[in-house]
Amino acid sequence: MAYRLFTYAAFVALLQSTLSIASDAPHWVDIWTTMPQLTEPANLPPVPFNSTPSIFPNTTLRQTLRLTQPVSTIRLRLSNAFGEDDLSITSVAIALPPNDTLGTPLVDSETVTPVLFDGESSIIIPPGSLGVSDLISLPAGTNTTLAVDIYLADGQTGGAMTSHPGSRTTSYMVFGNEVGVENLNTTNSEGANVDHWYFIATIEAPLPLPYKGCALLGDSITDGRGSDTNENDRWPDRLLPILHSNPATKPISLLNQAAGGNRILHDSLGPSLLSRIDRDVLSHSNIHYALIFSGVNDIGTASTSPADQALTARRLIRAYRQIITRLHAADIAVFGATITPFGTLPNATYVQPYSDPERERTRQVVNDWIRTGGAFDQVVDFDAIARDPADPACLLPRFDSGDHLHLNAEGYEALARGVPVGIFEVDYFGV
Repeated sequence: MAYRLFTYAAFVALLQSTLSIASDAPHWVDIWTTMPQLTEPANLPPVPFNSTPSIFPNTTLRQTLRLTQPVSTIRLRLSNAFGEDDLSITSVAIALPPNDTLGTPLVDSETVTPVLFDGESSIIIPPGSLGVSDLISLPAGTNTTLAVDIYLADGQTGGAMTSHPGSRTTSYMVFGNEVGVENLNTTNSEGANVDHWYFIATIEAPLPLPYKGCALLGDSITDGRGSDTNENDRWPDRLLPILHSNPATKPISLLNQAAGGNRILHDSLGPSLLSRIDRDVLSHSNIHYALIFSGVNDIGTASTSPADQALTARRLIRAYRQIITRLHAADIAVFGATITPFGTLPNATYVQPYSDPERERTRQVVNDWIRTGGAFDQVVDFDAIARDPADPACLLPRFDSGDHLHLNAEGYEALARGVPVGIFEVDYFGV
């Protein structure tokens, strides 16, 4: 018996030691993402950077983004998800812009760090694939702005290219290999700038066990239409410091996987939400939560006939259930956000194209199900926050960006403050 007790005690001690080591061991966590999309013609770079037979020939791109966690080491993922030909990357570097400024052509030259892929400066990414960098040393805190320079000697051929048009962040381009130069605007090359991201998809970092991610799945409202360029004031950006002010939720990264015009049921601007769950959630490391704030474009682009709107409501509810089932199988808790209003007030000079009584009825049916259906692990009632009490089919006027669908920066701040932080403190699966 003594031998058995000793063996059991030794086993418990070994198990506790193993768990302690595992909890301290780093694991990969995304600390920034954006949803890859096929670049529409209007969002391609301007001429002469968009020419035949390639896009970005002999071009250096400088793009900036905001990290969501403190790190010492990162990896960069570049995407050729929608390219028809190989994406040949010649050289990449990261650097820190002065004063953590977004959308700037400037970097601190002392922080420039070359990025390698399998020990080499270049990489060829086949169509539909990702290129993942080697480890990059980057001592940086939360909310650090990172500049990513990419040089393409031959450009992207084939006419199709991967980007995220709704970056709300200015990117710069010049001819020649100017990777790591202090000011991309002061080179001897003709330059241009656009408010889009190209090729960059994910920044990930090895972090200890408490760190984890929440994928935000949505459309232009989550992508930040109506927010301010280079100000990082989308509602997820405003939610992050709220989470980080609470020790229990400080380890959570918010990962914006939304795109303007995106729908749940059908492809539009980017693949449908149903079809991109694997790519944008399940293929990412240590996602513990997903928040779905989507459906307005399905309602708004469907016919206004009562039959079509009733069908849209039924299909959306079934789609939500399908998404929840798939994410629950991966032990990912799923939060549902109610759809915000898109009605037009009688005295408005601009009429929102989605505004229609039948569509409003569908919105109410879907929102009632989100609130009371019991399928979501938690509900975030954005509708209650954003609607006008005097006319609940419309946005509160002070939150309205002007098109009666998208919120402004004040409205996005209100959405962020309306998210109950406690939903991130529940152990949903006992793991």
